[in-house]
Amino acid sequence: MNYDPAIEVINLTKQFIVRNNFTFLSSGINLLTGKNEPQKLTALDGISFKVDRGEVLGIVGRNGSGKSTLLSTIAGIYKPTSGEVRVNGKITPLLNLGVGLQRRLTMRDNIYLTGALLGLSREYMRDNFDAIVDFSGLNDFVDFKLFQFSNGMIARLSFAIAIHSDPEILLLDEVFQAGDAGFSKKSGGKMKELVRSDTTVVLSSHNDEIIRDAVDRVLWIDKGKIMLIGSPKEVLDAYASDREKKRSGWMNNRKKFFEVFG
Repeated sequence: MNYDPAIEVINLTKQFIVRNNFTFLSSGINLLTGKNEPQKLTALDGISFKVDRGEVLGIVGRNGSGKSTLLSTIAGIYKPTSGEVRVNGKITPLLNLGVGLQRRLTMRDNIYLTGALLGLSREYMRDNFDAIVDFSGLNDFVDFKLFQFSNGMIARLSFAIAIHSDPEILLLDEVFQAGDAGFSKKSGGKMKELVRSDTTVVLSSHNDEIIRDAVDRVLWIDKGKIMLIGSPKEVLDAYASDREKKRSGWMNNRKKFFEVFG
């Protein structure tokens, strides 16, 4: 029996180069003053963890904490600056809803095209076509072109295709913020089904209810570092306490500002 984890992240660091030369004049000034060195932004800072086969791992953190960068690096979109990501299985990434869909093609054509890009046979997509359409709730728009769709409709279609693509490893980035409340509830229900299946799922979401109910473990990331990894209750309680502490500190600073300058 193979006990290798589905995903292994080993001392992963990812840095981006930030250049501030916006104009020819500013480039010249920076060169003369010796301030032409590019800045490095560290999005991930030496993090390590494993995801077992069939496990559902949730990722929480403030905007800009490194969640999306982590998922993109696992998916192979970004190359690590240092460290390593080992993946054992076929990845289906759903990191930016609508990316890869062709807006000049119909919903029907997009379903088959996306299936082909994911390496799925036309027969498989034909057998699952009705299930994809029913889940999306877009039954009346199958032969409409996607440029006629709203962002919420595209989100629902993207998610429906992804979860019916027989993924071994599914990466989801904030997909539950898209669409309406009914879509979010349906997506959460599907996530609970995936928990009981063999699919490995790594998802980031600001929806605490989905994270609490649908995942096995939660990873809390802040400023590119892992703050805590553990049970949903343990991590979400600690994360909520930290958010409240920072909010209280911000409110106190705001109050002091107005006392001095108001």
